[in-house]
Amino acid sequence: MNDTLLTVSAQPHAIAVMILTGVALVMFAIEKIPLQTSSLFVIVALLAIFHLFPYTHPDGHVFEVKQFFSGFSNEALIAVCALMVAGQGMVRTGAMEPIGRILARTWKVYPALSLLLTLVVGAFLSAFVNNTPIVVLLLPVLINVSVRTGQSTTGTLLPMGLATLLGGMATTIGTSTNLLVINVAEEMGVAAFGMFDFALPVVMVSVVAILYLWLLAPRMIPDRQPPINNVSTRQFTAELRVLENGFSDGKTLAELRHKTQDQMPVERIIRGKNTINALPDVNIQAGDKLLVTDTSFALREYEAELDVVLEAGSEEQDEIARDASELLVELVITPGSALERVRLNDARLQSKYHLNMLALFPHGQKRKATTKQLQDMVLASGDVLLVKGSVEAINKIKTSRDLLILDGREELPYTKKAPLALLIMVAIVVVAALDWIPIYLSSVMGCFLLLITGCLHWKDVTQALSTQVVFIIVASLALGTALMATGAADFMADGFVVLTHGMSPAIILGGLLFSMAIFTNIISNNAAAVIGTPIAISIAQRLGMPVEPFILAVLFGANLSFATPIAYKTNLLVMTAGGYQFKDFLKVGIPLVLMIGLLLTLILSWFYGLM
Repeated sequence: MNDTLLTVSAQPHAIAVMILTGVALVMFAIEKIPLQTSSLFVIVALLAIFHLFPYTHPDGHVFEVKQFFSGFSNEALIAVCALMVAGQGMVRTGAMEPIGRILARTWKVYPALSLLLTLVVGAFLSAFVNNTPIVVLLLPVLINVSVRTGQSTTGTLLPMGLATLLGGMATTIGTSTNLLVINVAEEMGVAAFGMFDFALPVVMVSVVAILYLWLLAPRMIPDRQPPINNVSTRQFTAELRVLENGFSDGKTLAELRHKTQDQMPVERIIRGKNTINALPDVNIQAGDKLLVTDTSFALREYEAELDVVLEAGSEEQDEIARDASELLVELVITPGSALERVRLNDARLQSKYHLNMLALFPHGQKRKATTKQLQDMVLASGDVLLVKGSVEAINKIKTSRDLLILDGREELPYTKKAPLALLIMVAIVVVAALDWIPIYLSSVMGCFLLLITGCLHWKDVTQALSTQVVFIIVASLALGTALMATGAADFMADGFVVLTHGMSPAIILGGLLFSMAIFTNIISNNAAAVIGTPIAISIAQRLGMPVEPFILAVLFGANLSFATPIAYKTNLLVMTAGGYQFKDFLKVGIPLVLMIGLLLTLILSWFYGLM
């Protein structure tokens, strides 16, 4: 063993790659450096090192520098990008809106069990769809529940966000990390994992984890006030016009109120030029307009449930409608946004987005402007903007990757193509799960179907793709290639085996899993996974153990992004929406990481006979 270590350590290229790996991990952890910049630095550095100082393998052939570009054609990257586009199809058509509406209705009827149902639904959906649209779907549901019940969102938003991360661990397509680990392992000669091959351990652990998030986590966090706590309670006055032959046509007002669980506050009924008192036994007719004052989330809910449409009426109501159409919304600056590190005065919110800026709530540590004017503040990822704009302007924000609507003033769009988009997404998953065709093929074919059926347009495709994700994946794969080619992965594996000499395989497995968990909470989870996979395979080979549990240890560990808000982008969204502090994630997330990590170590050790 010592001879092997000395031999590998004597290779200059292996040393250079390990140093570069350390530098890359530090750069990935520095929030001020965009991930795209860090990733491009890694690629350029590898190209420079291996071009200026060519590396010759022990068998005599020279390493080809162009291999560092192979990540751009990697199957995992193709699948990740195609699945992002398919997920955009779900968002743009509103295919998941009925789920949010059902959950919102359940909170009204069974509040005690609704959080549990929300956690289970969030985790289940995230096993097949990127968790970002799931979080965006559920945030307005939970905030609207808070508005209606007067209860704080503190005990619901954070558990919901962590539950979606938990669900992503269960399938090969749950996260980009899963796809990368499996693809790298397959390239190293390991048999490919099926879509549900490691779902059972995750389901077993999830039972305990979801009970923890349901019963204990809400009690562990002090009550937090969202950064803008009065926006979600804003009431809008609107008219709901009854459609002919719709649900409401011919019903009494009492029946309509019963349909909404007696939540809809009808002030009066407008029939032609006449006004009718909102009495329970009034028969509603097609063309009637119900004057209602409620949150925009609730108005859209009534629109979907009662077959009514929002529109203006008389001159007086036209004025009310114009006031209501000027929506007041909270927008969060997303990671990688073009607005990061831009002065507020230079953001061009009015000319570019047709929004009027009202207030800024900085994320994290308080920052001061260079002058006393708000316009001189420099924007950062996670900052919340309070803006006012038309319905059209707010809807356009949904197609922007720079800003994300936080408070749910507008529901995710729902169109007639939503069932078709959902059917295509199910087909993508099913044909891959049945092993008819690989996931990267089924997802690309699914994207083509979404385009030709009109569920998506090409502008939606470009908006769905993230340069941040593409570059971090390509850079991670390039680093992994260099680690394997130079023997640096073998060196680090040997070092790990020496440090754990005399320990049982189960403890070594757990050490690897928790090492990945630490890395994923401070750096990119994709980088940790790609770097850790070849090391895990080398460790298993040196111990004479099956490689599968060690690969899964890397996969699971790299997904335990529960302990810090910077570990995953949806953590940042939840933190901003709920007004949480960094320590809240530590308080809830660290016990969850320890609990899941220990249980998964025991389950994997038992399944693969390492105990």
